[in-house]
Amino acid sequence: MRENITLVCTSCKRKNYTSEKNKRNNPDRIELTKYCPAERKRTLHKEGK
Repeated sequence: MRENITLVCTSCKRKNYTSEKNKRNNPDRIELTKYCPAERKRTLHKEGK
């Protein structure tokens, strides 16, 4: 049931992180605030395709 996902930065569009999520508990896309090393600050990261 767990699926591997990539987290994409919304401002620079880079794939910075990978994570797992449970499709049954979280059917929609995940949005997290994570550190972006390219911009050197915390930005919003959304689940990529």
